[in-house]
Amino acid sequence: MGSWGRLLLASVVLLAGCTAAGAPATPTSPAASVPTGCAARVDEGRLPDWADAGFSEETPSMPHVLGAKGEIVAVLFGQPLTVGRTEGPSNKILWVPRPAATPSPDPSASTTLVITATLDGTTTRVTREVAGGPGPSIVDVPRAGCWHLELRWSGRTDTMDLVYVAA
Repeated sequence: MGSWGRLLLASVVLLAGCTAAGAPATPTSPAASVPTGCAARVDEGRLPDWADAGFSEETPSMPHVLGAKGEIVAVLFGQPLTVGRTEGPSNKILWVPRPAATPSPDPSASTTLVITATLDGTTTRVTREVAGGPGPSIVDVPRAGCWHLELRWSGRTDTMDLVYVAA
């Protein structure tokens, strides 16, 4: 066999080794249904140290999403977040802000957490508020899909994507 033949054979063997035989063509996990433009990354592991106060476990692990700037974490108690759920857990989210390094740049800024959510690929937008600032909340949206969230509280901001599935 010539050098081109050996090169071709080696390429075929290498490619065959990179293919998982019998693996499903489409993943079936909820995370696999995340729309392409969605940056929602639900971490099932340990919460950040600054976000684990009040949990009874020494190293609490909960489904959570960290804001793009790392200023806030959404701890998801009703994972997966669901639209039209008639029973089971609600869409409870505990919002935990990273402790501020310095006092709020605007002491008169509202402490209310204002969530402006836009459905990916549409002009559908909703606003939700958590009175008193980040903390426990129920955040429902009108349709399933990837929601881009702009979060504002106490003169601070962050963004994240959350995926809601149909019931």
